[in-house]
Amino acid sequence: MDRQPFSVQPGAGKFVDLGGVGVHFKVRGEQTGGAFAVVEHPVAPATIVEPHLHEHEDELSYVLEGVLWARVGDQELELSAGSYLWKPRGVLHSFWNPGPDPVRILETISPAGFEGFFEELADLISQPTPPEDERVYELCERYGLTFDRSWLPELESRFGPMQMV
Repeated sequence: MDRQPFSVQPGAGKFVDLGGVGVHFKVRGEQTGGAFAVVEHPVAPATIVEPHLHEHEDELSYVLEGVLWARVGDQELELSAGSYLWKPRGVLHSFWNPGPDPVRILETISPAGFEGFFEELADLISQPTPPEDERVYELCERYGLTFDRSWLPELESRFGPMQMV
């Protein structure tokens, strides 16, 4: 790793759309020797990130704008701008924007590497035909990502139907 300082200007970095949640790459793992990566996630109203857990990464989210709801393990939180949320590896978690306003969060991923998942998923879903389930499962397995939808019925009964990402 070249241990030179670097800066990230406003608006800089590649952007991909995962359908309701965007990923704006701000700091890549290659820039930090794999120590961490930083992405910005705009979250559209009525959107939920499917409950999941990471085998390899911890995540720290900072709410830049709007009101984000999250569940980490058994704890459910309503987070306004300026709030931090720690999501340790191995713990089931989800976050959502019940609306009506957009939400934007800054996410630090440690160690780096998971940002590649977002790029590969964006490539898969941008194809003219939907990806085969097996390809999506293989991608998730390769990145140590496991899903559990058991929370969804209860959350949607309280917050209404949401687009799942």
